[in-house]
Amino acid sequence: MKIIFQGYLNKGKKDFNCWFSLQYRCTKQYLRPMKLIDTHCHLYLDEFKQDIGDVIERARKIGVTKFFLPAIDSEVIDDMLALEAAFPAEFFAMMGLHPCSVKENYKDELKIAEDWLGKRKFAAIGEIGLDFYWDKTFVTQQYDAFETQMQWALERSLPIVIHTRNAMQETIEVVKPFAARGLRGIFHCFGGTYENANEIIDMQFLLGIGGVLTYKKSGLQEVLAKIDLEYIVLETDAPYLTPVPYRGKRNESSYLEFVVSKLAEIKNISIGEVAAITTANAEKIFGN
Repeated sequence: MKIIFQGYLNKGKKDFNCWFSLQYRCTKQYLRPMKLIDTHCHLYLDEFKQDIGDVIERARKIGVTKFFLPAIDSEVIDDMLALEAAFPAEFFAMMGLHPCSVKENYKDELKIAEDWLGKRKFAAIGEIGLDFYWDKTFVTQQYDAFETQMQWALERSLPIVIHTRNAMQETIEVVKPFAARGLRGIFHCFGGTYENANEIIDMQFLLGIGGVLTYKKSGLQEVLAKIDLEYIVLETDAPYLTPVPYRGKRNESSYLEFVVSKLAEIKNISIGEVAAITTANAEKIFGN
């Protein structure tokens, strides 16, 4: 390109202008920013209090146009809704009770979430599910909370966003009867096997893929190599699960670029195609 450029300079300004115009028309499509959606980020947490404006601006620069905020429990609702209110065209809150927040008072927490669902519209019920990693004290209560919230989603025609850790098969089994009744959603931070992925896809659920994809020992690259992009949405889970090369540091939505890049590499397609397909998937599941 340098030789061509110099040649047109030697021919004169008029020829150079013609060359530049042609190059611009041919490459214009590559100059357009990607359009991305972070389907799962906790940007309302304390980790972002000091620089949330910068975090959002960095995400915008790489093409993130929408941010979906999963709830955890009653303690975060005010901060989550405040962030959504500050950027209503970009941020969309969910409502639900995280399985790690299912304790002795889980029915009180569910009541708070249900009351909020009666006050206004939310993007989804989430994040909800089963987590047997940290503590199995409230396994029975986790099942109850999960099934209750899936029923809410069916009644309100909302998707769900699922958290599952050390409970993949158990989660799939409890979702199946609800999926048969029309429930749809996302298995957030999918890290299961190819067989797990196929069971989820058979239920017409999507796989939420984030920074774990960039971890060499995760095994996720081999699984996703065999999964069509139409079943995948992008997420960060910020501030958690930061992708390489920033693993170990705070995650943020702008780091979706590393997830997109890795998916493009695995699929041997352009990052633009990854962005377009996963964004369309996200817009379809959330209905906006």
